[in-house]
Amino acid sequence: MNARFLMQYFTHPRTTGAIMPSSKKLSYKMIENINFNKCNCIVEFGPGTGVFTEEILKRRNSNTIIMLIEYNEEFYKILKSKYGNIENVYIINDSAENIDYYINKYDITNVDYIVSGLPFASLPKEMSDKILEKSKIVLGDDGNFITFQYTKLKISLINNYFKNIKAKKEFLNIPPAYVLSCTNKL
Repeated sequence: MNARFLMQYFTHPRTTGAIMPSSKKLSYKMIENINFNKCNCIVEFGPGTGVFTEEILKRRNSNTIIMLIEYNEEFYKILKSKYGNIENVYIINDSAENIDYYINKYDITNVDYIVSGLPFASLPKEMSDKILEKSKIVLGDDGNFITFQYTKLKISLINNYFKNIKAKKEFLNIPPAYVLSCTNKL
């Protein structure tokens, strides 16, 4: 799996953003503040091979809708083969820029969390802005945008869309990463 991931990084570095899947420790930190008991819908941007997805599915209620939006076709095929037969799991091969289209298509009225593995440091600014703007809209004031970044360089970009950002560092990942939990709650 790591060789396949590495190959995707070399062929699509702007959208893959990492040379290997995230660690279990980073996965735990990414989902530790999700209230799985009161969750209607979790959207995951850039799930890659499903490291975060696996932990989300272990903890979710069966009624919770999980929407995976993966741009990379190779990763999409992996996700489809792993999770394609699970009820209330939608797997989409498209850009996270189009989240509003899929929320409407599947008649989802409330998104509680967006868990993002997107490499904002390597995405074009216009694309990052569009993704963050649409994330803010679909989450409303009560939703939570959770992402990780290898540096704090893009916190100011994210802060343009989310008022409150809490950062925690996870050292047991290659490379170490910051987990950013972002909301618009006052």
